[in-house]
Amino acid sequence: MSQTIRWGLLSAGNIAGQFAEDFSAVENAVIHAVAARNGDTARAFARKYGIEKAYAGYEPLLADSEIDVIYIGTPHNLHFEHAKSALEHGKAVLCEKPMTVTPEECEELQRVAERTGGYLMEAMWTYFLPPVQTALRWVKEGRIGRICQIKADFGYPQLPFDSKKRVYGANLAGGCLLEMGVYPVALAWLFMKQDPTELQVMARHAPNGIEDDLAILFNYPESVASLGTSFRCKLQNWAYIIGEQGYIAIPDFWRAREASLYVLDDRVDHFVDKRATEGFHYEAQAVTNDLLAGRASSSVVTARDSYAIQRHMAMIKEVAVGRG
Repeated sequence: MSQTIRWGLLSAGNIAGQFAEDFSAVENAVIHAVAARNGDTARAFARKYGIEKAYAGYEPLLADSEIDVIYIGTPHNLHFEHAKSALEHGKAVLCEKPMTVTPEECEELQRVAERTGGYLMEAMWTYFLPPVQTALRWVKEGRIGRICQIKADFGYPQLPFDSKKRVYGANLAGGCLLEMGVYPVALAWLFMKQDPTELQVMARHAPNGIEDDLAILFNYPESVASLGTSFRCKLQNWAYIIGEQGYIAIPDFWRAREASLYVLDDRVDHFVDKRATEGFHYEAQAVTNDLLAGRASSSVVTARDSYAIQRHMAMIKEVAVGRG
């Protein structure tokens, strides 16, 4: 592998555009090619972001011998198929969250990575953001004491309801849990690193039965996490990590630009990320660095992390079914 990691984008949709927009901040890497089902779409995307090659269809991208790593930004229900194919073509894979739509798919995809010797990471970009990493450090330093509660939610209205929209599509793994709820679920796991001993879910559903509003309570042996996600309304979208001695507040935690540490009512520390990007370049840089160093996997978003997130969302789904 050369000292420049060559990326291929398997998708020319909105999230791939955000990824490409931030890629100018990534060192020792270049986006070599993009692929879309429609060739005109791929070519327009390539022109916009200065990408050398554009492919109609995904197979030519996967077969391109110059590409080291594939970024997958297709709809959730296609992630397993596309990531599996990329690994079997000998490519490293960065796959958008949620990496799969069931724990079983996640396990199988990880087995494919082991069998092929391929690098596989879920694109949980929030984990790499400096304010979130700073909050983790504050917790590890004992600055808020033992965690008592976590509060996190993420929701934006997706109205009016339309069953043809991807986010509501039953055959596209639609629903607010996989689309937005993955963020608070992932945040709770990041700070707790344990399974809840019990959970409660209050659920509302769209006319086609897809969940569109969830209030979730995770109970752990010594703490609780209250999580929320919604297509019905704009939620606060903040995260709070609350300990016996203080708490951390992270505004818009999923795309965090700052974090504050409080003791009672007094802010005693504050971190601001003055980045000029949205922040997708942090995960892309981490994957690039891993590949250049010959690492087989990420230490920030591990296979255990991805499987736990999938397992917790499956637990929520099971409890939420039929509740409205």
